[in-house]
Amino acid sequence: MDVETFGPGSMHWETAGEYRNLLVAGSALVIQTMHPAVGAAVAEHSSYKTDPWGRLNRTLTSVQTWVYGGQDGPAEGLRLRELHRTINGVDERGREYHALNGEAWAFVHLSLFERFIVLRRYFGTPYSTSQQERLYEESRRLGRILRVPEREMPQDLKSFWAYFDDMVANRLEAHPTALDVLGQLRRSPKPPGLPEALWKPFGMGTGEFNYFVTVGTLPPAVREKLGLTWSAREERRLRQVGRAVAVIAPRLPERLRYMPIAYHARRAARNPRRLAA
Repeated sequence: MDVETFGPGSMHWETAGEYRNLLVAGSALVIQTMHPAVGAAVAEHSSYKTDPWGRLNRTLTSVQTWVYGGQDGPAEGLRLRELHRTINGVDERGREYHALNGEAWAFVHLSLFERFIVLRRYFGTPYSTSQQERLYEESRRLGRILRVPEREMPQDLKSFWAYFDDMVANRLEAHPTALDVLGQLRRSPKPPGLPEALWKPFGMGTGEFNYFVTVGTLPPAVREKLGLTWSAREERRLRQVGRAVAVIAPRLPERLRYMPIAYHARRAARNPRRLAA
């Protein structure tokens, strides 16, 4: 399957590898697991509870490979499809599910576009309509790398927002997995190898911050479905945090701003000899 990969000049090349994406990683997983097929598959087959840090690392590696891996990107997309091919079953309400169900597979991917927009709204300079249109077109290209069925991807930005609002209103639910993900984020599991005594005081603060940012950046309609409250005071606090991140992040050295795969790919792209190597 021939698909166009990413490189310098694309919006994903500039943004997909930034560390600040971690600020919406939790909310992305919450939204995705509210889809009944995704929630059931994650509950039965994911290691997010038994190996949360390992799962996070594998996810970040995969996502960066899609964008910064050149021809390894489509190969990673194919690997993921094969990995999910045998993930199926029956959920707690007797509904059959399959990880490669076209709607579910597409929603996991397309929900990331919505999170990119929200990230910039809170923690950067909000995208203009034309920038959103360009980013969405790139997201459709990324969908082809991930073998998302073309029929499942809305054709343009306006169609996407209608699709996303309809999914939130009529397809997503307060799935037990989504609620459990929220609980896991709040507890902030200890990284492997770190003594409990060292992590406990830090982890409690980290967990509360993760939960605060996750709940605050969820769409209001999603919060309502999950029974979560959010006050005007909390919104002001989140906006204050967001303004600080928006000022600091672009000024960081590239090595501190981007995750390793993205950082090395960006350096290599500026050096033909390094790129060939």
